Amino acid sequence: MRIEHLKKSYGAVQAVNDLSFSIEEGSCFGLLGPNGAGKTTTIEIMEGIQEADSGTVYFKEKPIDRDFKKKVGIQFQSTALPEFITVKETLELFRALYPDPRDMDEVIDICSLQDILDRDNRKLSGGQRQRMLLGLAIIPRPEMVFLDEPTTGLDPQARRNFWKLIEKIKKEKTSVLLTTHYMEEAEILCDQIAIMDHGKLLEIDTPSQLLENHFDGALVTVPHTGRTDLGIKGAVYTETHLEVSTDNLDLTMNELLNSRLNLEGLSIKKPNLDDLFLKLTGSSLRA
Repeated sequence: MRIEHLKKSYGAVQAVNDLSFSIEEGSCFGLLGPNGAGKTTTIEIMEGIQEADSGTVYFKEKPIDRDFKKKVGIQFQSTALPEFITVKETLELFRALYPDPRDMDEVIDICSLQDILDRDNRKLSGGQRQRMLLGLAIIPRPEMVFLDEPTTGLDPQARRNFWKLIEKIKKEKTSVLLTTHYMEEAEILCDQIAIMDHGKLLEIDTPSQLLENHFDGALVTVPHTGRTDLGIKGAVYTETHLEVSTDNLDLTMNELLNSRLNLEGLSIKKPNLDDLFLKLTGSSLRA
């Protein structure tokens, strides 16, 4: 899938501002940004739900059309469903909409729905509802899946089961577009990440390359008792801690040892996606 020069405005607000990127077949692509960055508008245009003011969305080198919607699965942040029916009846209803739906038992097993099949779909917990919505998204054996914060509300085990599903459908050459507020999830699942804010694309690359492009080394932090004359290269002193941003960890550790500073409570932190978000957008990933 590919988008070229996508633009969308709501009055004076430029929600999507000349956005271009492509998603490789069988890959997981993370579209990340703080609230209000333009992610939802971009995704809805890519899904064919909204029309762009200008620009084009391509799927297999053709502009998307009505037939494109038959080839995608979508899990929205919130979805209105027929009421007064069970989870199993909901799955059966959606399976009836597609010419070659995924086997019911496979959907149930992948999304761990065995224990809620006979429950009214209005009476599910947040995590249970997300599992059911994920099942609905994969029913049509889609070539492209849109997952908008799909693991919100899931417990750690259910979230890891979801990660296994992503790896499985990627092996089927299914492309995935994922939005998430979980840094670990983005780093583990995404082959490529695009970071956007205020409608603009800020950065796009693999998670590891993004971090390498913006950060060197690590941040070493150690409590201190007021000494600020330790002669450690790059040291910054707060009221309670000494902080050193270093690209030579061995040298910094040797300097700390030679300073005879009490190293109890020392921590070494490698920059992560949240640090990158703070640097690029001024807010954290979960803002």
